[in-house]
Amino acid sequence: MLVGKIHRATVTEADVEYVGSITIDLDLMEPAGFLPLQEVEIWDVTNGARFTTYCLPGERGSGMVRINGAAAHLAQVGDKVIIAAYGMFESGSIGTGSVPVVVPDENNKLEKMLMYKVDPKTLEFRIEGLD
Repeated sequence: MLVGKIHRATVTEADVEYVGSITIDLDLMEPAGFLPLQEVEIWDVTNGARFTTYCLPGERGSGMVRINGAAAHLAQVGDKVIIAAYGMFESGSIGTGSVPVVVPDENNKLEKMLMYKVDPKTLEFRIEGLD
């Protein structure tokens, strides 16, 4: 089940020599609900690449979104990426029914917060925070 998402962040660095992962500014990680070492899916909007890794906290306020290790071959500086984290829940559960979605600006500063909502009884889906 999706538990958090950063929508269209800009890759600021790609370091093949680093030992794996994606490093994300804590100002983006925290509102998305991501934890250090949590598994995340990365979807490169620019080139279509998709890969799985884990996240590390970057310096707060830095705007950093650095793709590390072998995955750095799959994303370039300037690429737009979607970063999604998933969690497991008991069968039949949809967790809290609320998923935070961080929308950063061009400098990876928090521009907008959306919330994906699912009604646990009707399974109706809506997005809160859209203009």
